Amino acid sequence: MENEWQTALGKMTYGIYVLTTAHEERINGMIASWVSQISYDPPLVMVAVHPSRYSHQMIRKSGGFALHVIEKDRKEFLKRFKGPDPSGKFSGMEWRKGKTGSPLLNDCIAWIDCKVIHQLEPGNHTLFIGQVVDGKSLSENRAMSTADYDGAYTGRC
Repeated sequence: MENEWQTALGKMTYGIYVLTTAHEERINGMIASWVSQISYDPPLVMVAVHPSRYSHQMIRKSGGFALHVIEKDRKEFLKRFKGPDPSGKFSGMEWRKGKTGSPLLNDCIAWIDCKVIHQLEPGNHTLFIGQVVDGKSLSENRAMSTADYDGAYTGRC
């Protein structure tokens, strides 16, 4: 049975992003919704990643990640980042390595490349705080949020 606080937390809205990272020759991408800008001087963002996620250790080892803002009507695009095959997620997709080594996708509204400067473990997710080292806006289209996407993680089992 669900607690009322879980229902309340499920009503909070967040952006839906694709987080990419790389370590050595390996790359991965995952859907991230627990993301926030936390400072503009210096430019800092925070992303929460569960330790069981494949990307978690890659971020720890590489010290970098990139976040991609996805257009509101691109739910199908996100399906490629739910699969278990990291290399298949990027198959047929145009991307390049960013300053942190993380894949930067062309098929998004905007991207930011971040160098991890701090990590916190306040609960069951690790908060990676990244300083923005590069970024680009590619479109003025409306960004997707959890209000547009049924697959957003809310912590419910």
